[in-house]
Amino acid sequence: MEEHYDYIILGTGLTECILAAVFACHGKKVLHIDRNEYYGADCASLDLDRAFQRFKKVEKAPASFGRSRDYNIDMVPKFPIADGQIMEAVIHTDVKRYMEFVKTAGAYTMKKGKTYKVPANEKETLTTGIMGLFEKKKLQNFVMYLMKVEEGKPQTYDGFDVTTQPMRACYQKFGLDPESCDFIGHAMALYQNDDYLDQPALPTLQKIKLYLNSVAAYGNSPFIYPRYGVGELGQSFARLAAVFGAVYILNRPIDEIIYNEKGQATGIKAGGESATADHIVGDPSYFPDKVKKTGSFVRKICIMNHTVPKTDNADSGMMVIPQKELKRHNDVYLSWLSYPHRVCPQGYYLAFLSTTVETGKPEAELDGALKLIEPVLETFTEVTDLYEPISVGDDTHIHISKSIDGTSHFETLMEDVYRLYKELTGEDLDLKKEKEAQEKTREAAGAVFQSESVETKSEAKEAPAPPPSQE
Repeated sequence: MEEHYDYIILGTGLTECILAAVFACHGKKVLHIDRNEYYGADCASLDLDRAFQRFKKVEKAPASFGRSRDYNIDMVPKFPIADGQIMEAVIHTDVKRYMEFVKTAGAYTMKKGKTYKVPANEKETLTTGIMGLFEKKKLQNFVMYLMKVEEGKPQTYDGFDVTTQPMRACYQKFGLDPESCDFIGHAMALYQNDDYLDQPALPTLQKIKLYLNSVAAYGNSPFIYPRYGVGELGQSFARLAAVFGAVYILNRPIDEIIYNEKGQATGIKAGGESATADHIVGDPSYFPDKVKKTGSFVRKICIMNHTVPKTDNADSGMMVIPQKELKRHNDVYLSWLSYPHRVCPQGYYLAFLSTTVETGKPEAELDGALKLIEPVLETFTEVTDLYEPISVGDDTHIHISKSIDGTSHFETLMEDVYRLYKELTGEDLDLKKEKEAQEKTREAAGAVFQSESVETKSEAKEAPAPPPSQE
């Protein structure tokens, strides 16, 4: 460890693992350290014994649940969107060769206490009871409009300036009623609350377009899922980084960050050793004096022996419970998985409930969603504080990621990856050029690379890109 690196990265969360892979593929010298004995940090997937150790403070899970290693329990309740930025990163960095993805059975929402599948094809659109015939026609006209809108081309805006006029006015342009607006904004644009209504319409139209393109990619729903858990994403990017020479050290707490007389970070001390670097990157937990709290989210993980009721026996899915259903400001998310996703044994299901904390009783904020899935066999509950750096782009040579938020997907995480890359390099990250960067690094190194030694639950494969499988 007693060396100089281009980047020292603290914590193996998904944001940090993606950056480590990108920099290593660009021929940079990377040291990646985590205080935990496993990869993933807040994005890890734990076996059952580790889950009981973390949440119940006991060494072993009850034998009645089966083998601990048959469980891969996500610490972050998120699903990748099929056409989203996280999948762009998986594909263009070639991380897809280490992973296998599985389709989720559907996306769901609620209206007046009743569960509805979000339509994924023309037949479902015609038969769904979530809106009436006339509203479906208005929605169709709205969708046709937004698919034509292109940023930077005012001629596609049809007289409505999507860059300045609010989304509320865009809905009014098509005569959509409030219930349809709730459905569009929460079940399709995936906003947590209604704050977006008074903001420029363009970002919302882009989010809806992303949703529709993701549904069209593989059918059923916009969401896909990495077999063996979300933790596989971080581990696979770490594997790629290691192949290109990144050094990994787990179970190593950081003793000290070293600064020079100008207040610039120059290195770290850990376990009696030290290393220096041009830049130090890490998650907020490594820099408590340089971050501010921005909120909290609460999650409840449930082990069940049945699927979520009123979903036509779907083996998996993501349900948005709009905030108005539970008289809240923010939505509640309910997602579930089962054996085809290799997260639990056959006959069991994992359900994840989560929301942004709004009261002094966070766990109670999930009671409405919990009632939808009861009875449950076991629950793990945790409240997580969210942090972001107090200042960015300063001259300390320290670069801090934001906490993983309470949204249902990874788009905000990828926005943070782009932010940090620009902050570190002064350039925009172009994932489509990653293949070219990898080839240049291979040539510069004389095609001599480290073996693929980063351990993951799933074997490394020359796997094709999705479409994902489904059992």
